[in-house]
Amino acid sequence: MQIQEVTTKAQQKAFAKLPFVLYKGNPNWVPPIIKDEIAFISPTHPALAFCEAKFWVVTDEKGKTVGRIGAIVNHAYNKKMKDKIGRFAKLEFIDSKEVYDLLMQTATTWLKSQGMTTLLGPLGYTNLDNQGLLIEGFEYLASIASVYHLPYYQAYIENDGFEKDNDWIEFHLKLSDRVVNKAKRGAALIQKRFGFQVKHFKSNEEIKPYVKAIFNILNQSFDRLYYVSPFNDALIEEYTKKYFNILNPKFVKLVLREGQVIGFAIAVPSLSKAMQKANGKLFPLGFTHVLKAIKKNDLLDFFLTGVLPKYEHAGVPVMLFDAIHDEMLVAGIKDMETTGVFEDNHHVITNWKNYEPIQHKRRRCYVKKL
Repeated sequence: MQIQEVTTKAQQKAFAKLPFVLYKGNPNWVPPIIKDEIAFISPTHPALAFCEAKFWVVTDEKGKTVGRIGAIVNHAYNKKMKDKIGRFAKLEFIDSKEVYDLLMQTATTWLKSQGMTTLLGPLGYTNLDNQGLLIEGFEYLASIASVYHLPYYQAYIENDGFEKDNDWIEFHLKLSDRVVNKAKRGAALIQKRFGFQVKHFKSNEEIKPYVKAIFNILNQSFDRLYYVSPFNDALIEEYTKKYFNILNPKFVKLVLREGQVIGFAIAVPSLSKAMQKANGKLFPLGFTHVLKAIKKNDLLDFFLTGVLPKYEHAGVPVMLFDAIHDEMLVAGIKDMETTGVFEDNHHVITNWKNYEPIQHKRRRCYVKKL
């Protein structure tokens, strides 16, 4: 076995394509876009303005790639936390202790050399990158906003001395007449009391002028969450470019107060099956599957919701979800998947109780002292 730092285009490609080998034939894994995976490990990634990172691949005696890992130091987050925290990222490997040990020891050695005293993971540069290790829900189709892993990963990580730091849990929700009517009454009362207005969109071009306002809310409302650091202008551009073309504008809603954006919700018709058909490439044919899924679907993925802190108790989410309910009814969609929410976020979890929630997936961030 040999481990090599990823420095060449061939190594970047091998890094990006390893999951396509490991998960081949798995009906619940959703392939990422290979181009996006390569961009993540590129030395020009905009997060490197406040992060340092290295990536490695392990090859066997025949030169076949059998493992990969990344190590990240997010200086902005460490400054906020006043701590020396390293992150491991993009961990994938065959069922081999030799391969796992080579990957984790290499990443750990480099992080120690950078002065880090704690290791967290799996985490990316920011909270819009894949986070956590799937430990429950292997039998369910993954969302493109979540993660999927092989079941044996958990045993290797925990046998290596890692412990639970935090868990995200995910839910399947059902839209019912009772939920729709309750939200409609609540939204009308909130609008009458505060004068809030819901902004609707017919095209992605109409959304563009509001992108920075959305990320400003993300920076303010998510700042208190674990593992979060602010988005700079270059990152905003990067994530806009990555996610903008997969939005259905009908499921992007803003709440305004006197013209100011104070809250937003972004949902996307499920792209999981479309991405499976695309198999890592949007062109020449992959994008046709995505476009079909955006226009017609029977499942909605909730991506992001954010509210300015000063308005978080003013019922803004009720107005946002009421507006999305209306679009779901028009589209004939009654099933929803949430992205991960921290298991101790009882406020959000309580909101799901009206939707006949099924908590079906769990992913974990691990921690270990170096």
